[in-house]
Amino acid sequence: MGFFETFVALRYLRTRRVKGFLSLSTFISTAGVAVGVMALIVVIGVMTGFTQDLRKKILSVNAHVVVLKHGASLADYNQVAAQVQAVPGVAKVSPFIYTQVMFSAPGNISGGVIRALDRETIAQGGPQALEVQKGEFADLAETAKDEPPRIAIGNEMARNLNLSPGEYLNIISPLGALTPMGRLPRMKPFRVSAIFHSGLYEFDNTLVYTGLPQLQEFLGLGDRVTGLEVVVQDIYQADRVAEAIQQKLGTGYLTRSWMQMNRTLFAALKLEKIVMFIILTLIILVAAFGIASTLFMTVMEKTKDIAILMSMGATRQSIMQIFILKGLAIGTVGTTVGMALGLTLCGLLKRYEFIKLPREVYPFSTLPVQIDGLDMLAIVVAALAISFVATLYPSWQASRLDPVEAIRYE
Repeated sequence: MGFFETFVALRYLRTRRVKGFLSLSTFISTAGVAVGVMALIVVIGVMTGFTQDLRKKILSVNAHVVVLKHGASLADYNQVAAQVQAVPGVAKVSPFIYTQVMFSAPGNISGGVIRALDRETIAQGGPQALEVQKGEFADLAETAKDEPPRIAIGNEMARNLNLSPGEYLNIISPLGALTPMGRLPRMKPFRVSAIFHSGLYEFDNTLVYTGLPQLQEFLGLGDRVTGLEVVVQDIYQADRVAEAIQQKLGTGYLTRSWMQMNRTLFAALKLEKIVMFIILTLIILVAAFGIASTLFMTVMEKTKDIAILMSMGATRQSIMQIFILKGLAIGTVGTTVGMALGLTLCGLLKRYEFIKLPREVYPFSTLPVQIDGLDMLAIVVAALAISFVATLYPSWQASRLDPVEAIRYE
């Protein structure tokens, strides 16, 4: 496409009556593409932000890889941990205990989960990305023999059970001692030392942390643990690392990565993102019909001009290129404006967080937004491709005009 085709295409973007302004039909077509691109950027940005924030919150309390023993607790966990640590890609290995319990406070009772952490994890302030709002997580390892064990609870549990640091919470385990009267539950008071916030309502309302020795004593496990938590160097290689650990330990052990444990959730989010992309692309497709209509109107209006150009030596290919360029110009301007509006709106949503969400329903208190470069590229390519396809038939029709018939009655 040379200078001649580009010059004529840009001239056709202007109206005869008001020089220097886009025609109304061209403006409407451009606005349609811009609205479609803006909607795509905002919705896909929200979906991406939702997925990434949810992944971050899940990994704030869950390990990248979990190692369990089939049908039993883990007794020789130090030896197994040494084997796991030697696997390439493993950054850290630590034992944990995980069991369901009941929580009892004056006037309140609820169910949940208690997890035990090793001293190193507690000294580092607890699991990664966990926000401690009150108290100190390190206090969990400083329990005296004559004092109740210390725990860290979520902020939603603290609010529902009306607890503050220094107060006591009774924990009841159904895995009690076996007596002639049957299995009796264990109950013991624990002292609240820290209140944390993970960002997920389910975790903040049902999850409690304590030290590993304290929970072993409470449950009567001796020197056994539920399993091992593994932190990997690259979270997206967790599946590969879990498989390598499985091969090293053998069939007596079970390894599961965070991808496997949350496969259904993230698969559903990915599918929803794809479906939203397809649905919102229809907005751009509708705008493409506006581009095609604008070109058809231009062909009808410029029939005489096209005939004169062809009689002066312009080829049919040049005529077709002129109208393709005009349609692409509309699509490019609309895509650029839509990108600017979409990125601006995403920036405002991310900075000012003016859309609030109910925390009891959603895992976030505000609308998360995250712009991904590949998503932006896909949106731009889709918009320009649809705009290009919309120009083909009107441009072909313009190139098939017979100059003799067009100017016969002029």
